[in-house]
Amino acid sequence: MEPGTLLLLVGGLLAVSMAVALGAARLGVPTLVAFLALGMLLGSDGPGGIDFDDAELARTVGIAGLAAILYEGGLSTSWRRLRRVAVPAALLATIGVVATAVLAGLVAHGLFDLSWLEAVLLGAVVASTDAAAVFATLRFTHIRRRVARTLEAETGLNDPVAIALTIGLIDWIVDPTFGFPDLVLAVVQQLALGLVVGVVLGAAAMWAFARLPHSIGAFAPVASVATAALTFGVADTIGGSGFLAVYLVGLAVGSTPSRYRRQLVAFHEGLAFLAQVAMFVVLGLLVFPSELPAVALPGIVLAALLVLVIRPAAVWIATAFSDFTHRERALLGWAGLRGAVPIVLATFVLSSEVGEADTIFNAVFFVVVVSTLVQGTTLEWVAERLDLIDPRPDVVAPPLEVDALGSLELVEFDVAGDHSIAGVVVRELGLPRTALIAVVARGNETIPPRGSTTIESGDRLFVLAPRESRPELEDVFARWRQRV
Repeated sequence: MEPGTLLLLVGGLLAVSMAVALGAARLGVPTLVAFLALGMLLGSDGPGGIDFDDAELARTVGIAGLAAILYEGGLSTSWRRLRRVAVPAALLATIGVVATAVLAGLVAHGLFDLSWLEAVLLGAVVASTDAAAVFATLRFTHIRRRVARTLEAETGLNDPVAIALTIGLIDWIVDPTFGFPDLVLAVVQQLALGLVVGVVLGAAAMWAFARLPHSIGAFAPVASVATAALTFGVADTIGGSGFLAVYLVGLAVGSTPSRYRRQLVAFHEGLAFLAQVAMFVVLGLLVFPSELPAVALPGIVLAALLVLVIRPAAVWIATAFSDFTHRERALLGWAGLRGAVPIVLATFVLSSEVGEADTIFNAVFFVVVVSTLVQGTTLEWVAERLDLIDPRPDVVAPPLEVDALGSLELVEFDVAGDHSIAGVVVRELGLPRTALIAVVARGNETIPPRGSTTIESGDRLFVLAPRESRPELEDVFARWRQRV
């Protein structure tokens, strides 16, 4: 294919994807489902007529895309936000995933013509919540902070567990000498090595990004992509979980006070969107609508039970000794969105020698569609009914502009009720000497602050500071966010 033709096709596909995303947003349809439908329309059973059945290529695209999404999820967060929910999130990501795999396997064995191991494999494939779906949904919802952060941490951690479990079960099915002890060892080895690589390279990345000179600031996104690729490659090469490692390194970079953090987050949000488009279009091409009716009814039943029974039961098992309220556990149970990860894992099965791979792949399609349409569109509504909505301050336009030469910047900071600066007067905020509070937005009014002005919950602070002092300012913001 000529380079011009290839670029024309790629550009056209991206333009169509943007139009699909815009149309889906206006119609209230989840974009993930819209991209999946676009892939199906382009496939051999659709008007596009593209004959695509390369499961290995789909798996490669899915792995690269999922790594980009997990890195962006970690980068958009920070350890400071997640450390208070690390334990329950880790329990949901481990005990919750195993419980979901076993319970879903029990149901799948009765619904499909699968052996016990194949049924549990199907359960493992659909066991994890999806990073792309959860991050995208939480970005536009106002769910109470503790529950939202638990979901953020869980979805970043449970994908590696589900992936390791899926790979181990595939090995068990295709290799007669493989057994349960080998499965446990393989899962533990992948997670342990991924954890070590993530921690070591995360520490190195924090050191490097905190000292990235201004002279090469334009290359910060390149350095970030290189960091993610090297992390995944190192972990995968030594037999560890590249997904766990890349999420942890993204979390480390996102926790680093740096003048480039906002630039990196914006860049990787776009890259993650591109990854979603590529993943779901390619995965949609692998779906043959003519094969779906045979598994439609049992697939929908499995999806319904996963939403209504299996995920809630797994959450209650994993959080049995936590201090979550019944309402919070109910919302965690409802928030088990399935998306790209189960379909990517289904391509692992499809490219293996598992006998019922096609059945598993088609069943996963229904699980993803039902979960995305039902849970993805009702999550905030359910949170409202459970009284777990955290009100946000109204959007306030910046009340002033800063100098056009770009030596100063205006940085916003939203004050929550549990932040350490709520109730503190301006003179005690501990700002750098080169920074000042320019304006305090409170409700519908703007307040020129004095030293005696008291900061209240819900205020939005506009901090004026030189661009080169951004790392120091981020450290101050970190102290402000500490809970009282």
